Amino acid sequence: MQQKIFKEKYPIFELRFTKEESKFDSVPAILDYLQEQVDAHPKAGFIARFDHFTHTKERNGEIADNIKDAQNIILCFGMQLPSPDPVAVRPRSIGVTDLGDEFVVNFMEAPNPIANDTMENWVKSLVK
Repeated sequence: MQQKIFKEKYPIFELRFTKEESKFDSVPAILDYLQEQVDAHPKAGFIARFDHFTHTKERNGEIADNIKDAQNIILCFGMQLPSPDPVAVRPRSIGVTDLGDEFVVNFMEAPNPIANDTMENWVKSLVK
C-alpha cells in the first residue's frame, strides 16, 4: 500500500496489483467483495456504487487509453459525529480501476485512523 499526495493536497492510499495477483477478475467482482466487507462491519454502512467510467464516457469526458473500467463503492463509518466538521469529509469512497493487466485500488485518507486502517486492510485482502 502506497501513500501519496494527489494534486499536491489530497492524501490517498493506493495499491496496484496484477490480475494474476488478484483474487478477483473484474472491477464488479472486487466491488462485490468490498460491499460484503462493508455489510459485515458493525460501524460501516453501504451507500452506493458509482460507475465512474460510464459516467465520464457518457459525457464525452477524457479517459486514458489504458483505463478499461473505473468504479467506486461509497460507504460511511458511523463512529462519531462530534461536530459539523466530519460531515465535510464524509462519506468515504474506494475506487477500483482496471488498467488491462492490473488493478489500482485507492481511497482518500480518512480522518479517523480506525476507518483508515479498516479500508487499508480490506484493500490489501484483495491480493492472493
